[in-house]
Amino acid sequence: MTEPLLSVRDLSVAFHQGGKTSLAVDRVSFDIAKGEVVALVGESGSGKSVSANSILKLLPYPAASHPGGEILFNGRDLLKIGDAELREVRGNDITMIFQEPMTSLNPLHSIERQIAEILDLHQGIKPAQARPRVLELLRQVGIREPEKRLKAYPHELSGGQRQRVMIAMALANRPELLIADEPTTALDVTVQAQILELLKQLKDEHGMSMLFITHDLGIVRKIADRVCVMTKGRIVETGPTAEIFNNPQHAYTRHLLASEPRGKPPASDETKPIVIEAKDMKVWFPIKAGFLRKTVDHVKAVDGIDLTLRAGQTLGVVGESGSGKTTLGLALTRLIGSQGRIGFEGQNIESYSFSQMRPLRRRMQIVFQDPFGSLSPRMAVSDIIGEGLQVHEPSLSARERDARVAAALEEVGLDAATRWRYPHEFSGGQRQRIAIARAMVLKPQFVMLDEPTSALDMSVQAQVVDLLRDLQARHGLAYLFISHDLKVVRALANDMIVMRLGKVVEKGPAEAIFTAPREDYTKALMAAAFDLEAVPVPAVRQ
Repeated sequence: MTEPLLSVRDLSVAFHQGGKTSLAVDRVSFDIAKGEVVALVGESGSGKSVSANSILKLLPYPAASHPGGEILFNGRDLLKIGDAELREVRGNDITMIFQEPMTSLNPLHSIERQIAEILDLHQGIKPAQARPRVLELLRQVGIREPEKRLKAYPHELSGGQRQRVMIAMALANRPELLIADEPTTALDVTVQAQILELLKQLKDEHGMSMLFITHDLGIVRKIADRVCVMTKGRIVETGPTAEIFNNPQHAYTRHLLASEPRGKPPASDETKPIVIEAKDMKVWFPIKAGFLRKTVDHVKAVDGIDLTLRAGQTLGVVGESGSGKTTLGLALTRLIGSQGRIGFEGQNIESYSFSQMRPLRRRMQIVFQDPFGSLSPRMAVSDIIGEGLQVHEPSLSARERDARVAAALEEVGLDAATRWRYPHEFSGGQRQRIAIARAMVLKPQFVMLDEPTSALDMSVQAQVVDLLRDLQARHGLAYLFISHDLKVVRALANDMIVMRLGKVVEKGPAEAIFTAPREDYTKALMAAAFDLEAVPVPAVRQ
C-alpha cells in the first residue's frame, strides 16, 4: 500500500485558560490518501474544526497546545517544523476554505488584488503580471464574465460568488490537499449543489485530496469517499461513505442520520381569522446615476406580491439569495417602506408612521438568522429578554418582569437559572432559543422567522423546529417562515410561496408544491434539496 498523503496519529488538542486545561480533541487518528475525499462529521463542539486547524497550526497558540500526537504530511510532522517551513506548506501544499467567506476576504481589497497577493507571496508573480492567471482561476471556479469582477469588492458579490472566489484563492498554487471547513452551510440549496459539483470537478481535474468538514450528512453522501464521525473530541466511527450510511454501528452516527426535521405542519384552516395580509406589495429601490443623481431604473426587490396569513398557520417563503424573501418580511413588519396594502389584525398599516406602529410591535415579532449577531454581547440574557417588556409593559414591577423572563426561558426549554449569563456562554442552538424567548415574552400574534435554523446543526435544527411547532399550537401563532432549507419548510409550513427576483413563481399548499411542483425553477430547488434528478435553473429573461 502507498503511504497516505496526510496521516493524523493520536492527535490531542488542549486549551488553557484561567489556570484550567480542557481537552478539545482526544487522540484522534485518520488518514487521507492522494486523490481521496475524507469527511469529518459531527455537531458543533465535537472538535472537527479544531482538528482541521491543527493541521496548519492555525489555533490560538499558546492558549492551545498539543499534548500528544503527530500530523504527517508527505512524511513530515507538521507539528515539529519551524515557522518558515510551515509558511511554505500553507497556501502552497495545503490550503483552506472557511465557512464564512465574508469574514475571510478583506473588505477593503478588490477580488483581483486578493488573488494576486497569493500568487505574489508563493510564486513571486507580481500583480502586474498576475491578471491572466487570476482570470483563469475565476473562470475555473465558474465566475461569469470575470473581467467585470476583477475590481469588485466582496460586498458586491453574492454568497455563492464569494465562496467561489475563496475556492479560486485556495486553488491558486495547485495544492495537494484542500481543507474545506463547512463551505456550504449558509448557501442556498442550488448554490450549494453547484459548489459541491465544482469541488468534485476540480478534485478530479487536479488529483487533489480533500478534508471536508461538515455537520450535514446529506452533503457527505454527495462528495466523500470515506467518513469519520466525531463527537466530544473523539472519532467514534469511520469507514466508506456507503457503509456508514447503510449500516451505521455507533449510536451517535445513528443519531445524526435520524436528525432531519420531521413532523407535520398545521392543517390549513380558512375559518381562522386573518392576522396579516398584503395586496400588490412592491418594494422598489431606485438606481441613481449621473452628476445630478437622477433615478434611471429600479431594483424591484418585491414586485406585486399578494399573500394572506391566518392565526395558527405557517406561510413558507422560499427562494435563492436575492429573491426578495427577507425584503418581503421587513416590508410586512413595516421596517422598510413599501407600496400596496398591508393589513394587520384588521388595520391598514401601510401608511403608519414609526410612532403609530410602536403599539403594534409587541403583536408582531422577528427571530433573525444569526442569534449571535442579534443578541447584544454586553447584556445578560435576563436584560435581553426583558427589554421588550420594559418598552411595551412599563407598568410591570422588576419582580413581575423577572418572572415573565424566567417563564419565557422555561417555555423554550432553557433553565431559568441561566438568565444571568451572557450570549457567548451558550451554544448556537441555545442562543436561538433565547432569541425565540425574546419574541415570545411579549405574547405576539405574528412572528417573522428569517432563516432561524440555517446556521444550526441538523439535530439542533430538528429541536428548534419541534419547539416552533409546539409554541404555535399552544398560542395560535401565525408564522412567516423565510428559508432556503426546503426540508425545514416542509416540516413547518402548510402554505408556501416560491420567490425569484422579487416575484412569486409558484404558490399554494406546501405539500402540493413539494409533491408536484409546476415551474422549472421550483423543480430545480426541489432537485437540489432532495437529491432528485437535477433540473437546470432556468435562465433569467431580460
